[in-house]
Amino acid sequence: MFTMASATNSAQSLVTNSRFSSLYLSTTKVLPTCLSFKTRSPASSRATCLAFSPLPDKTKALVPLGLSAKPLTFTGWNQITMRRRSQVQFPVVSAAAGDADGQEIEGYAKPSKSFAEKFPWLVTGFFFFMWYFLNVIFNILNKKVYNYFPYPYFVSVIHLVVGVAYCLVSWGIGLPKRAPIDKELLLLLTPVAFCHALGHVMSNVSFAAVAVSFTHTIKALEPFFNAAASQFVLGHQIPLSLWLSLAPVVIGVSMASLTELSFNWTGFISAMISNIAFTYRSIYSKKAMTGMDSTNVYAYISIIALFFCLPPAIFIEGPKLMQYGFKDAIAKVGLTKFLSDLFWIGMFYHLYNQLATNTLERVAPLTHAVGNVLKRVFVIGFSIVVFGNKISTQTGIGTAIAIAGVAIYSLIKANMEEQKRVRSLTSSL
Repeated sequence: MFTMASATNSAQSLVTNSRFSSLYLSTTKVLPTCLSFKTRSPASSRATCLAFSPLPDKTKALVPLGLSAKPLTFTGWNQITMRRRSQVQFPVVSAAAGDADGQEIEGYAKPSKSFAEKFPWLVTGFFFFMWYFLNVIFNILNKKVYNYFPYPYFVSVIHLVVGVAYCLVSWGIGLPKRAPIDKELLLLLTPVAFCHALGHVMSNVSFAAVAVSFTHTIKALEPFFNAAASQFVLGHQIPLSLWLSLAPVVIGVSMASLTELSFNWTGFISAMISNIAFTYRSIYSKKAMTGMDSTNVYAYISIIALFFCLPPAIFIEGPKLMQYGFKDAIAKVGLTKFLSDLFWIGMFYHLYNQLATNTLERVAPLTHAVGNVLKRVFVIGFSIVVFGNKISTQTGIGTAIAIAGVAIYSLIKANMEEQKRVRSLTSSL
């Protein structure tokens, strides 16, 4: 049977022997049913009571002493920590990154940043480098193959076959995971794939017919065809400044074409058809915008384009290849080198296109536009050095003017797109 005095003495003994040294027993008078505790912190003046249930009546059976359902709480403890002897310190309140003094809690580990998060500029620079490197290697190796195997329709098929095989292997290992395709999406991507196939084949026909530098000079006219299609096909109003920036492109390409030593109409017309095809590819791509990621979209376009490239390769070059095309190539370089060259030009073609897409996703359109112009300069310069192509002074000047015009056009258009994006964001707020 407990008495009030014994209960008080027991509670006092409990507090005195407690390992929580920052508590002390209040000297204020307390009610018979309540013991008051305070903290030493002057910031808090409230007392918290430890309430005991009423003593049982002597006439009834003895019932063990019980505590009320109210929890024992201590005020003024929200910004300090309780430390038990010989044990680690732990916070009273929910875990946080630091305490009230701004110090980190012992044992709190910040998540480590990945290399790409620590050095984004270095990763972006690597993407640009690989984009340029793979593009230059592709153009050089591709032209070397045409020097002993002049069959651009068949080589175009090989480019796509290797790329499709790469995509199938990537899907097989789940990098990336294959996105499903339905009939509606297939119908949307088919015009894009057709234009992609036509532009790709015609570019290779031009590469096989004339110097690589000249083909890229003609392909610098692609922005002009884009602007013309936007104005007259889609009905978009093109600003005068954009049209004026295209004048140096047209003038430069004309100057380069008039004095190009390797000029022939097959190479010139093929490059122009390639420009038109890629222009319409851009138009149909905008109409076929889907939620699918760019890697999967490019894979499906390559697969569909392969079916468009097979018939002309079979009917136009098939008989020649079977009669003497393969035999002559193997006799010149050997079977192993011939097969390895075909494999690597296909791999480089697919990878540089994929890297171009990945680079565009990492940078602003303005940066990508400038990078695309510089890429063309690198390809033209390296092709002249590697193949020793002789160019006239007028061709060199015309090429430089055309590249400068493309740069100006790209800068103006990228700024227009950025302003349009900002206006759309502002109006949505």
